[in-house]
Amino acid sequence: MSITIPDEILTSTGLTEAEIRRELAVALFQVERLTLAQAAKVAHQTQLEFQKILASRRVPIHYGAEELSDDLQTLRRTPAH
Repeated sequence: MSITIPDEILTSTGLTEAEIRRELAVALFQVERLTLAQAAKVAHQTQLEFQKILASRRVPIHYGAEELSDDLQTLRRTPAH
């Protein structure tokens, strides 16, 4: 799914597309509509990068069984270095 934001609205916010993605991800994570893994994907960031953003904003990280499952799936798909 794509969301289109008219250029004049985007311009009026003073935010870039990347910043809008990040703000959306943080907001949806805060209200527990996205897991950490999902929010990081929306923000186009790694989970660690997204956690740093949350920490800088003092947003608590809720971590439950679903997040653990998501993280384990991600680890299984990630090639070892």
